Amino acid sequence: MNDLEIQPGVIIPGHELTFTASRAPGPGGQHVNTTASKVTVRFNVSNSSVRPSIVARWLERLASRLTTDGDLVLHSSRFRSQLRNREDVRDRLAATLKAALVVEKPRRATRPTRGSQRRRVNAKKQRGQKKQLRGRVRED
Repeated sequence: MNDLEIQPGVIIPGHELTFTASRAPGPGGQHVNTTASKVTVRFNVSNSSVRPSIVARWLERLASRLTTDGDLVLHSSRFRSQLRNREDVRDRLAATLKAALVVEKPRRATRPTRGSQRRRVNAKKQRGQKKQLRGRVRED
């Protein structure tokens, strides 16, 4: 099995990925009833041979998607062909693992500028005046 490159320097050996095929609903008409075109890939994140720091990040970021054994399971039945579904599920696995490696910038708390506060208050006052003018006309 071919190795799966997540990003430069992060490669999952092919023997760590387990592919299974099964019958799938979806496009194909009667053909779908006779072929095992749905592909499932299983990758045990916790027992991976990738660097421990990367595995720790995956375990943290993908915790809600992992099984109790630490497996990440993805399915693909978009195409009629098992081969195309296998390629699709490999691409999706790589994209999922790559997205989990992205370190988000910490958010810095900001405050609105004095000018923007003034503009907001002035706009509110103008709206209030406009609404006051909509009332009944009184004759004194």
